[in-house]
Amino acid sequence: MLTSAIVRTVQFCVRHAWSVIAVGLVLAAASTVYTARNFAIDANIDNLLSSKLEWRQREIAYHKEFPQSLELILVVVDGPTPERAAAATQALTQALAKKTDLFRSVTEQGGGTFFRRNGLLFMPTDRLEGMTGQLTRAGPLIGALASDPSLRGLVQALSFATMGVQQQQLPLDAMQRPLNMAAEPIEKVLAGESASFSWKVLLQGEAQPAELRHFISVWPYLNKSELEPAAKGIAAIRQTADDLKLASAYGAQVRITGPAPIADEELASANEGVVLNGLITGVIVIVILWLALRSWRLVFPVVVTLAIGLVATAALGLLIVGALNPISIAFAVLFVGLGADFAIQYTVRYRAERHVKGDLFGALVGAADRVGAPLTLAAGAAAAGFLSFLPTPYAGLAQLGTIAGAGMGVAYVASLTLLPALVQVMGPPIEPYSLRLPALAPVDRWLKRHRVLIVALTAGVSLIGLPALAKLDFDFDPLHLRPATSEPIATIRELAKDPNSGINAAQVLVGSPQEAAEAAKRLAALPEVAQTRTLDSFVPVEQDRKLPLIGRARQALASALDRARRPAPSDSENVAALRSGAASLQQLAGDAKGAGADAARRLARNLDQLAQSDQAHRAAVSTAFITSLEPDLADLRDGLQAGRITRESLPASVVREWVGTNGSHRVEIMPKGDSHDDETLRRFANAVLAAQPNATGQAIATLEWGDTIVRSFQEAAAWSLISIALLLWIVLRRFGDVLLTLIPLLVAAAVTLEICALSGFALNYANIIALPVLLGVGVAFKIYYILAWRGGQTDFLQSALTRAVFYSALLTATAFGSLWLSAHPGTSSMGKLLALSLACTLVSAVLFQPALMGEPRREPEPRQLASPQPRMRHEAAHR
Repeated sequence: MLTSAIVRTVQFCVRHAWSVIAVGLVLAAASTVYTARNFAIDANIDNLLSSKLEWRQREIAYHKEFPQSLELILVVVDGPTPERAAAATQALTQALAKKTDLFRSVTEQGGGTFFRRNGLLFMPTDRLEGMTGQLTRAGPLIGALASDPSLRGLVQALSFATMGVQQQQLPLDAMQRPLNMAAEPIEKVLAGESASFSWKVLLQGEAQPAELRHFISVWPYLNKSELEPAAKGIAAIRQTADDLKLASAYGAQVRITGPAPIADEELASANEGVVLNGLITGVIVIVILWLALRSWRLVFPVVVTLAIGLVATAALGLLIVGALNPISIAFAVLFVGLGADFAIQYTVRYRAERHVKGDLFGALVGAADRVGAPLTLAAGAAAAGFLSFLPTPYAGLAQLGTIAGAGMGVAYVASLTLLPALVQVMGPPIEPYSLRLPALAPVDRWLKRHRVLIVALTAGVSLIGLPALAKLDFDFDPLHLRPATSEPIATIRELAKDPNSGINAAQVLVGSPQEAAEAAKRLAALPEVAQTRTLDSFVPVEQDRKLPLIGRARQALASALDRARRPAPSDSENVAALRSGAASLQQLAGDAKGAGADAARRLARNLDQLAQSDQAHRAAVSTAFITSLEPDLADLRDGLQAGRITRESLPASVVREWVGTNGSHRVEIMPKGDSHDDETLRRFANAVLAAQPNATGQAIATLEWGDTIVRSFQEAAAWSLISIALLLWIVLRRFGDVLLTLIPLLVAAAVTLEICALSGFALNYANIIALPVLLGVGVAFKIYYILAWRGGQTDFLQSALTRAVFYSALLTATAFGSLWLSAHPGTSSMGKLLALSLACTLVSAVLFQPALMGEPRREPEPRQLASPQPRMRHEAAHR
């Protein structure tokens, strides 16, 4: 009944070819318009997994409380000195804050008026005590610099610094470091190089990494109708940084990362080279079709059928799922690869029929009679394989399965309706030669003679490789599947190595500040945790000890900081001061030996050379010292005005980062060690979840991602095998024949995974798509062979069937190869694994399955699966 219905359908389509083509063109036009109007991509990879999962619900709740966590642009500003980094950050923050049409908020992390005024309170008490003592003793030096920020004032400050040596209060060697630090920028300027100087480093010692790197949190307005929603905001940040000349004015480097830029980068890298790769792939596909069909009058109908089927599938997919995702967008490649298989199977069979019959109409109908049932079963089994992900929580792949499953139906229908109509209209010539390949007869005979050996070797290789599956690596860290060279990814990977950055932190939401404090204390005690933070972390500890220290320094330095400015010196006055300073240093060093004396002579020599140089050099040296001096003095004035801080007095910008829209309080937990290391991150996430089961955040998400996808794959594999086996049983009605179809499929899957394990090729959330595709493609090939075998066919390598399977696999490999060439690592890995699985499937179908099946049965099969025996003998004459 099935074959009869297919034959009648093809007869109708061939007789009414122009009407069928018109319907196809109308459908294509409507699908194209619908796709163009409704095309959308959801680049948020978090949505690839079901929102019904418990850990996803916690994650969604967190994002609702802190929506900026999903849409954040993080600007990273690195500077050569703490002063320049801070100045560049402050300038950029102020400029971006004015662009209220692009940004909801712009916040300098750990910066702004609040932290400049109260920064001293966040220092450890012992360090603050030492620092305020140094500041108090440096009162005369600070006064000289505050009143005379020039080369003259610098030399005067130097004289105050060396006074302790002259009065024998400290050894000359104790001045080695400040004297050498002062000499270095002078030498650079005289050598024609750019120079900078940090008074903070001079006072405090080596600059802390946090002082050289500042962060700006930018919450942009996203244009979600565009493929790169944050593009305008990112472009504005870059343009503002260029306009401010941060690189030349401050020596600052500005980088952009964060969730929003990374999501944009995901789509940008996936789209990079798509047009060129698509054109190259299209040309190769057409060449393969010509090699398979040997007539442009056949190639053209296949190409048109695929094109119409593709746009119809795209429109149907968008109608069903709405926006596509980074996984489901691969449906186009799958459709071309698998849809072309149906078209090639039909047209190659048509060529074989045309060679024998000569009649175009009879050949088209005869081809349908021969391949109708196999194509139906193959399409159904492939769709079942794709739809197997629907019951799993892997929503991204379930979406792809839905579209690809629907695409199998579209490709199947088009191959048996539109394709015959197009071939009828094109009127290809008679096939002059048989499609049989007699040159492969010796190989067929060898395979028959050694079928037991082939089966044994294949089974042995598969079984021996099974232990390697224990080493199969699953890498589901989203950062590993993005271009490592792109700025957002490279920056976030670098930041992840710093345990204080919070990039891979865990987050806990609680209802009150007291609960937050209790959770933070409990989690901080875990050995895998570096530190925890809450809103109370911004209320300094030991304020009763710190405020008096700051107060005494304020009283001691009040007169120095408020000293009236002297008139700016002339260049000749600066020269005189430089020569005086050089003479004083030379006198101080005298004939003494040691590092301090060497440093004094070095600086004396530099001052003398600068005095003898031109005014431009002196201005450059003055700029190097004074550029950082002015903000340091301003920060010192502000910092000495610090007052008591309470939770209630914290600025709104800080509170907004730690208290959610509905009043939840956030606890941030940072991992100890390199959180970019998978094992470190897994231990950390497991430890946090054990102590706080409601935890969420990037660390938890990375762990749960991997576990969820592995479970989804296991469930999908089971559903796929059950559904395919059930479908095969309904049609084949023989348990043995079902096994003959499934065993080669399982062997191909096992060998594919074994090769991955042995070669160190990791599975990830993108390339795992190859496994259901392997089932879809593989079961189609196996069905073609099992039904041909049931129909009495032998000598498979010589047959038209193997020719069709070979060119179908070659075309599919080309389509998958276009993914391999992608600039996006996740997409490229998908193409690699697809190509590997296809190669294993083809070898299993062409070599292992015929050997496993052996000689065909003698009794004829039912009519719906093969033609009657007379037809088989007639076919054998031209196979």
